[in-house]
Amino acid sequence: MGSGGLEVVEGVEALNSSLDGLGFERVKHLPGSTYKDASTIIIVPSKDDRFYLKVLQSWQGMIAPMNQKRAFLYCIGDEVGKAYENMIGNILKDPELSKWKYVMTLESDNIQPADAHIRLLETIEAGNYDAVSGIYFTKGEVNMPMAYGDPAEFQRSGHLDFKPRDIRAALQHGHVMDVNGIAMGCSLYRLDLFREIPAPWFVTVSDVIEGKGPMGFTQDLWFCKAAKERGKRFAVDMRVRVGHLDFNTGIVY
Repeated sequence: MGSGGLEVVEGVEALNSSLDGLGFERVKHLPGSTYKDASTIIIVPSKDDRFYLKVLQSWQGMIAPMNQKRAFLYCIGDEVGKAYENMIGNILKDPELSKWKYVMTLESDNIQPADAHIRLLETIEAGNYDAVSGIYFTKGEVNMPMAYGDPAEFQRSGHLDFKPRDIRAALQHGHVMDVNGIAMGCSLYRLDLFREIPAPWFVTVSDVIEGKGPMGFTQDLWFCKAAKERGKRFAVDMRVRVGHLDFNTGIVY
């Protein structure tokens, strides 16, 4: 190594040493991955065009990956499944956006941490997942974690379930948990996933099926079911802790 390279190494070591004890442990070792394509289209469905200030502030404060393209698209007025379906379809037909690498979904009642985007990018690449989400809970008196189903059980038995997982240990330690299904309030998908899974991608089901009785499926788990049956992988990153805003009470779960 020439003297110039040695000076650079020594400079990095001096910088790392100067950061000791100041709470910068996560940035002391730079991964050097900013050259990789992390272009992300963020899509947001909403029943109307009114957004809460707390939600908008979380979006505005969300750190973008360095040297990368990022764009916001909104769909106002449609049912959420239809909104996602139309936005993904239009992205894949667009000559420019169809070349981007990721789609991130945000929803108008979710409050994201500032590092949500970059942490989900880390996880989807490090774990070679097809999609990952942050962790948040259902609203109301009974709060269930939105981390659904055990892939190990699916592999053993062939039974694909979407029961909420026990996340207590993973949450405490900030781990990544493999799951069968994720919610869409703060999630990152590889755009190629929607080329590999045939449409329709997002369908909301609330019906009575003959011989089975009432049946319901949210649009997110509809897609996860189709993707898991084709061998795709999902995870929840417990570092990305998302607030779930109740519009009626102002409580954030």
